[in-house]
Amino acid sequence: MSNSEDKIKRAFKKKNWNEIKTYDSWKIFKIISEFVEGFEKLARIGPCVSIFGSARTEPGTKYYILAEETAFQLTQHGYGVITGGGPGIMEAGNLGAKRGKGRSVGINIDLPFEQEPNLFIDSDKLITFDHFFIRKVMFMKYAQGFIILPGGFGTFDELFEALTLIQTEKIGRFPIIMAGKEYWEGLVKWIKEVMLAGEKNISPEDLDLFRVVDTAEEAVNTINQFYSKYMLSPNF
Repeated sequence: MSNSEDKIKRAFKKKNWNEIKTYDSWKIFKIISEFVEGFEKLARIGPCVSIFGSARTEPGTKYYILAEETAFQLTQHGYGVITGGGPGIMEAGNLGAKRGKGRSVGINIDLPFEQEPNLFIDSDKLITFDHFFIRKVMFMKYAQGFIILPGGFGTFDELFEALTLIQTEKIGRFPIIMAGKEYWEGLVKWIKEVMLAGEKNISPEDLDLFRVVDTAEEAVNTINQFYSKYMLSPNF
């Protein structure tokens, strides 16, 4: 435990609220340092696509294989791959990028159960954050597309944050692809029948913000077609 953490615990025990507020103010510098480190390292990576999904997916399973093959094919079209740096789908994405001799980036997070970065991340392209919100900024800022494979709460968090930021025009539009129709079809049905038709909480055009695919080829083609259609150049 660091001295600052020890001090804040003692302050809570004593209910010394002024000291606690001071500690919160000093945390700003830690947050700024994480942003600076992330911007400096990731600004040099070139065009990349982020691959998301469960850390619990086992090697050899269909979604692990799908993630690996998708990452491999992305590298054959000149893209690098960004993942959350951990096991499961993240590992598969980095493995596919490494197999394709492309850029393999890991944006890791320091967690209580000590998520270890996988072995397929380029040594100069691994960065570990303490704060989830900073990590998500890096995903949004430095990716030319999101490919979302089956996952849990964290995967859904990343998916819906991207959709929200694009919907509200806080960031520029980029392709969001949900890979694995069997996994996503129930969610998409609920979005259409309840969120759109039933409660009218989204607009019909919001359904165009994402696409559901089943193969690596479909995922990669969607990204290529997006940049061809909008006459945009990937990255910056």
